[in-house]
Amino acid sequence: MVGSVLNALFGCSHDKITFPLTPGRTFSTTSLGAHRRGTYVVCLDCGQEFQYNWSEMRVGEPVRARPCRAAAESYSNG
Repeated sequence: MVGSVLNALFGCSHDKITFPLTPGRTFSTTSLGAHRRGTYVVCLDCGQEFQYNWSEMRVGEPVRARPCRAAAESYSNG
């Protein structure tokens, strides 16, 4: 409860993150909506994804959300 109030006021501190993930293949845009490239970590509190640099072992910039191509096409056609 207190954590969610602080998160709403000040934003997430991203203290709890996953182990660095590197997908073995790219996923189809029809199944997940985005091609995943490179190593990344995910904040377990808010779900934000961040790039991860293995050589420096540091969390980098946030990963931009990529719109789902199939959803964008269905809105433009419908």
